[in-house]
Amino acid sequence: MSNKGPAAHKLVRPRDAASLIIIDTQQDELRVLMGRRHAKMKFVPDAFVFPGGKLDPDDFNALPATPLRETAHLGTDSKRLARSLAMAAIRETFEETGFILAKDGHVGDDAGPGWAEFREAGIAPDLAAIEGLARAITPPQSPIRFHARFFACQAEHLTGTLRGSGELEDLDWYPISQALKLPVIDVTEFVLHEVRDIHASGIKRERAPLFSYRNNKPIVRV
Repeated sequence: MSNKGPAAHKLVRPRDAASLIIIDTQQDELRVLMGRRHAKMKFVPDAFVFPGGKLDPDDFNALPATPLRETAHLGTDSKRLARSLAMAAIRETFEETGFILAKDGHVGDDAGPGWAEFREAGIAPDLAAIEGLARAITPPQSPIRFHARFFACQAEHLTGTLRGSGELEDLDWYPISQALKLPVIDVTEFVLHEVRDIHASGIKRERAPLFSYRNNKPIVRV
């Protein structure tokens, strides 16, 4: 029997991506660094997000100054992939905010142009300074999908001056209570609650949660 109904929806494979949540605990209230995506962007326009972006092939070739903790692998059995995702989060953060999470080291001659400033400065990413917080997968019906890993670090580990690249507008430090009132998507709201709850209790989940969707409804799995 021929199928004369509407064509089946072609599922899009999620692309690997990573974000870095920079946490400032020096004020009376916890603050996080966030910015608003341009209105013309195809993926979540006008939404406030953490610095980050998709994994680049050159992130596999770049070398860190310190190793990534086992607790920051965020659901992947591949140590190489986990390390590369953490490298991507640090690279994207530098590109979008001007902040650098690095120590003296050699990022490698095979690292691509995205790592040129690290190589010229004689520094390499400090992966030991970050923790794995959560991961999320975009809904199956979305035409643009990501498997995003959310890493976190303390602001005191970064150097540099806050300077936006133009990719994120209204880039600033937001108290957690204010950040939760910004126009954010559901996964960003979930991650903000994770940051707030961990800071309040001092207790981190044994395994990083996965925020995903079932029947178009968000679910959280650990």
